[in-house]
Amino acid sequence: MPVATEEEEDNRLTQKIARVLDEARGSNATHLRKLKDMAALRSSSSSPLRFFALFSKTLTPLFNFHRRAASAERIVRFVAIFASTRDEKSAVDCDAFLKEFLRFLVRAAGAANKTARFRACQVISEIIMRLPDDAEVSDELWDEVIDNLKVRVGDRVPVIRTFAVRALSRFANDSENSDILELFLQTLPLEQNPDVRKTIILSLPPTNASSAAIINCTLDASESVRKAAYCVLGSKFPLQSLSIKLRTIILQRGLADRSTGVAKECLKLMKDEWLMKCCNGDPLELLKYLDVETYELVGESVMGALLKAGSVKVQDGQSIKQFLASTNNTTEGNRVQLMEAEVALYWRTVCKHLQMEALAKGSDAATTMGTEAAVYAAEASDKNDLLERILPAAVSEYVELVKAHIVAGPNYRFTSRQLLLLGAMLDFSDATNRKVAGAFVNEMLHRALEHEFDEDGNKVMIGDGIHFGGDKDWADAVSGLARKVHVVQGEFEEVVLGVVEELAQPCRERTADFMQWMHCLSVTGLILGNINSFRWMQGKSAELLQSLLLPGAKHVQLDVQRASVRCLGLFGLLERKPSEELIKQLRLSFVKGPSPVSTMACKALIDLGMWHGPQEVDKAMNRDLLSQLRDDAVPFHPIKLCDSGEDLNIELLDLLYAGLEGSDWRSTTDADENESVQSVLGEGFAKILLLSEKYQSIPASAHPLIFAKVISLYFCTETTELQRLKQCLSVFFEHYPSLSKCICKAFIPVMRSMWPGINGNAAGLPVMVSNMRRRAIQVSRFMLQLIQAPLYAKETEQVDENGSNNSPETMDDLVDASDDLEYGEGGLAIRIAAEAGSFHSKKTAAEKSYLSAIARILLLLQFRPSEQRAVKLMRRLLKRVAESVSAEKELVKELKRMAERLKAVDKDPDQELLPNEAHLILGRLELELNLNEDESREMPPTPAPRSVRPTRARRRARHVEESSSDDEVSPTSVVPNNPGTMSTRSQRASKTAAMTKMTIANRAIRVNNDDEDIEEVSEVTSEDDSDESDACLE
Repeated sequence: MPVATEEEEDNRLTQKIARVLDEARGSNATHLRKLKDMAALRSSSSSPLRFFALFSKTLTPLFNFHRRAASAERIVRFVAIFASTRDEKSAVDCDAFLKEFLRFLVRAAGAANKTARFRACQVISEIIMRLPDDAEVSDELWDEVIDNLKVRVGDRVPVIRTFAVRALSRFANDSENSDILELFLQTLPLEQNPDVRKTIILSLPPTNASSAAIINCTLDASESVRKAAYCVLGSKFPLQSLSIKLRTIILQRGLADRSTGVAKECLKLMKDEWLMKCCNGDPLELLKYLDVETYELVGESVMGALLKAGSVKVQDGQSIKQFLASTNNTTEGNRVQLMEAEVALYWRTVCKHLQMEALAKGSDAATTMGTEAAVYAAEASDKNDLLERILPAAVSEYVELVKAHIVAGPNYRFTSRQLLLLGAMLDFSDATNRKVAGAFVNEMLHRALEHEFDEDGNKVMIGDGIHFGGDKDWADAVSGLARKVHVVQGEFEEVVLGVVEELAQPCRERTADFMQWMHCLSVTGLILGNINSFRWMQGKSAELLQSLLLPGAKHVQLDVQRASVRCLGLFGLLERKPSEELIKQLRLSFVKGPSPVSTMACKALIDLGMWHGPQEVDKAMNRDLLSQLRDDAVPFHPIKLCDSGEDLNIELLDLLYAGLEGSDWRSTTDADENESVQSVLGEGFAKILLLSEKYQSIPASAHPLIFAKVISLYFCTETTELQRLKQCLSVFFEHYPSLSKCICKAFIPVMRSMWPGINGNAAGLPVMVSNMRRRAIQVSRFMLQLIQAPLYAKETEQVDENGSNNSPETMDDLVDASDDLEYGEGGLAIRIAAEAGSFHSKKTAAEKSYLSAIARILLLLQFRPSEQRAVKLMRRLLKRVAESVSAEKELVKELKRMAERLKAVDKDPDQELLPNEAHLILGRLELELNLNEDESREMPPTPAPRSVRPTRARRRARHVEESSSDDEVSPTSVVPNNPGTMSTRSQRASKTAAMTKMTIANRAIRVNNDDEDIEEVSEVTSEDDSDESDACLE
């Protein structure tokens, strides 16, 4: 009887607990009242452990409920609040319940059922986030909870990882748990699910290590992750805690983000956190934290965003005129106060914004009528009035202000350039103002270049030695002001050309030193780079070429040669047809000049070739030129430029390709030089290849040669000076899938040229061979990616006779759609098969590894159903490929599967391909291959049958092992140690082993690549009832 009474009491208590939970799941508003009811039930129980047992038993169905329904979420919230609330009247019972409940949840978090793990981690995270700091929990229990959550961070279900990270986030700030922060930082770059990455970012504490990880996430592919990164940076990292470089990176990425939401989050960070809290709302103070002299573009984007958001207010009395007042830190007779760099950038951007706003409002007023037009006109007038109040009252004051900063020295050069750019907002319509400004421009052009003296007392020019003033930004600012002042057609050319004539007088008389030469050439480059034709130069172009540019290119001083060659390139772009003297001099400078001169001549020749066309440039030589690139029958032989005479009797592209081919014909570049001849040539040929349709004079046979060299440069690892080239090529390669014919034709030559030990390539140490093979395989997969990339609609669509667009796949399949076989994967597959069949039966280790690599690429290629003749030909050639890699048993099996796929694609597998059809396909692919009509299409048996002579079998196995050990980069072949055992195994056992391997591989792939929510988790699980919950958890 007492036992029955206890069971009845347990049943009644269980029913009461279930009733409270059922009522709590209806609404969050009832939770406060139901918490009291549940606490009363716990107090009325005879033992806390007895109450916990009944409570956990009642709550168990929640751990089998996989849907993220609102009712289930309310129960989770209620249970977490109940477990984390500590009543002082029954503190012992509360602590005991919490202790037992946490242990129950830890055991559930390690269950095989994914739903149980998910609910356990969810409840644990809710409890931990709600627990007070003085909660009575033993350290041993916390260690057990933390260790279990660390394991769950690596769970295969994303939502479980999310709640595990959320639960651990409270311990990440504790110095005793530094391993949690290390776990977060290690997991973040490897995590595939964006929700988990977002949770990790929100959980990171503010440290130096975490700041770098969070800033890296501002480039994340997920918009929510990027927004979370900027949210954390704004809330946890004050402006002063970040370096200048990190501040500029954050703002540069955020303000230019493609997502409007991310840009708004970055603007919120900049306005609310950095500007208002750290800089007291002063934009000038914010600019000082950004080092605008080094990061000018970031400063401009920051000011543009603040002005657009209305966060910059010009106070009364603030203007540029205040720097013309008398102060202590002044120059020019105590009239001009020098500006700081941040102030100059601030006023330039403010004035530009006001001018653009006034123009926009004025345009709106002109296009509307009535009251609306009057409102727009009034707003435009207000903007213009504010702009006039900020700018100097007269042009003479503006000139005085700029002169003062120029005289102040190089420390105020940035401010001087900002003030020069500010001149675009001034009005030069008045003759007096134009005269004053014109005199100032003339003085600027006559101003000598800045220089310093070396240890021997020689002059050393400051700047890049090419542009006027030493850098391009300064030259653009001066030319912009000059064009604003001399706005009449031809006046700009007349004024600047007059300055050139004055500066060129000592150069003609051969009395000028190299500084005078450089000054004259910089002004010449200024005018040549800012005009569109020689129309307004009044026939002085020929004199400029003969008396200044050509003599400068032959000057003894290296810097003078370089500047003259640059001007020759600009001069050639303005000519209707390139002149003979100019082209000859550029070719001579390219071949015989030092590295800086040769690089500049290379740029000029490429620009002229792309502007006028290579054929026009060759015509300028007025003689017959030879070309190996144009002759398909003649193999290309590298030309030794260093052994040539003054000029080579070859066409422009052959000359440039010879420079790309050779590396020892010129002196090496300086360590501080950012460009080389190879870098410039690679970028130029990449542009020519991309725009090959516009250059019909370039033979199509040259495209594969050019592509092979360009992609070799892109994957070059020995030369560190080509980083800029690689960055440019990475952009070009995104558009190269349209050149699939060129890529297919260049595939085999590229692989042959890069694989060590074949085709005359040097091998070297085993480590070097391994690295070279890895690089070649990387290149092959990259080219395959380019071929398989989808093309734009205009490139894939074809227009039939009726004017409708049809893709190649939708055309008549019965007619072999091999018109584009050279462009697709089928043509590449036939090329690889022909290459594999071209090797002899006895192969070296390098040849075996090479054939294995290209055969693995062959397995990744697909044939379209419309390519019936190509499919038949490939079925015929596939046997040769299998025979060439017969030592690779697993590879032979894969080739056999490919043969089965091709047979399934073949609509008439029993029909043989006619010889003339096969030769037609091979001819279109420019392949020479002997086909045996009696050759069988059946693949060799796999595994290979055991030899009659056991000694022969053992010798073959030893050869296979040697070949496999030599191939470091290909996956390890599964070759049995005893061929006899392999051959005597039953067919059933072979099938069972193969199926087991496939199952294990599929399971590993699914586990490693699981980056989706829990509803998309793999069906391969270890529990029986987990399959029902895959489609509902999120």
